[in-house]
Amino acid sequence: MPFSSNSIHPASRDITRLVNSTMALVLAGGRGSRLKSLTDWRAKPAVPFAGKFRIIDFTLSNCINSGIRKVGVLTQYKAHSLIQHVQRGWSFLRAEINEFIEIMPAQQRMSEENWYKGTADAVYQNLDILRSYAPEYLIILAGDHIYKMDYSKMVLEHVMRGADCTVGCFEMPLEGASAFGIMQIDEHKNVVSFKEKPENPEPMPGKPDRCLVSMGIYVFNTRFLLDLLESDSENPESAHDFGKNIIPDLIGKAKVVAHFFRDSCVIDAVREPYWRDVGTLDAYWDANIDLTTVTPALNLYDTSWPIWTYQAQLPSAKFVFDSEDRRGMAVDALVSGGCIISGATVRRSLLFSNVRVNSYANIEDAVILPDCDIGRNSVLKKVILDRGCLIPPGLVVGEDPELDAERFLRTEGGVTLVTRDMLKELEL
Repeated sequence: MPFSSNSIHPASRDITRLVNSTMALVLAGGRGSRLKSLTDWRAKPAVPFAGKFRIIDFTLSNCINSGIRKVGVLTQYKAHSLIQHVQRGWSFLRAEINEFIEIMPAQQRMSEENWYKGTADAVYQNLDILRSYAPEYLIILAGDHIYKMDYSKMVLEHVMRGADCTVGCFEMPLEGASAFGIMQIDEHKNVVSFKEKPENPEPMPGKPDRCLVSMGIYVFNTRFLLDLLESDSENPESAHDFGKNIIPDLIGKAKVVAHFFRDSCVIDAVREPYWRDVGTLDAYWDANIDLTTVTPALNLYDTSWPIWTYQAQLPSAKFVFDSEDRRGMAVDALVSGGCIISGATVRRSLLFSNVRVNSYANIEDAVILPDCDIGRNSVLKKVILDRGCLIPPGLVVGEDPELDAERFLRTEGGVTLVTRDMLKELEL
């Protein structure tokens, strides 16, 4: 029996019925080109984050913690490591009771010529699968943002408002807002304007320095969305994208409402709502390094809203040698399982699994991905090391900006990215 705004009340049994009638679709096919060489061999949602997770783990954990246990993950760009991670870490749901996290790779289902052409087309090409599951509501999610959110509250508001489409949104400063969809709403939170990535974002009424941006999270009534996608697929002028076409075209024609992130974000008393697009190297480095502070903006120690993942079974981190000139130590740092700090110093850094830092090395403000080996007497400051880097003894990175820019990739914010391919060039 379909839900209606008159039959839903914010009681636990009603919310349970509601999320059981909801399916989530995680758009995880993008490369994330602004992360440069970090996404040469992996999709952005598969990029490691916070020592033991992948970026997509936050979206998938939000689904599970919200009670949404029918999830499709739509993949495309260099998806092997992403598919492998989801299969290994997210296969604990039971299909017998209609719970699943299912990979939906681009496979030319609707056409023999096209892969996913846009975010809306990615959903459209899986219409037959969606019809077979027949959810009452669909929540469309991006798989490349870091945040904790109770999606059930957004779905509940969607139903109680009698909306055709609900758009997740939050306020942010005008600076940098041109990278997002910009919304305007009326006094009832109805969306009256939606512009995708405008050059000059329009501020909010009464707040000239802030604007309302889309999070790329949408709730639809399923039948309504499927009709929209079929119509959009026949439009040769469309980019087949939610932000560029589907949402803007609905304004004034359907009931589109805004859901504020502050109403469903998961935080404790001392923190502000946290949502990060770690789509640039500077933003990625900053979000990881923030986790090494005394009170980081993102609380990973909240057992009431755990972040799930797959991780190899590794021994505990190990710190060895304790003489004045050779002490294995880490201060203001996150050090993951399998790491060995052997007579080296690590400060304000985040080390992923299975990293070895050899004697007399000095590591500061570094994000070091799994399986790296850092040679003796090396100096690494304000760097990102990609997975599997073998740093030769005595290499210095982070002290000479010009030299770093010649050998590696240095950002405007002064972060240096080092990859295995870049290190091989040094050997030639």
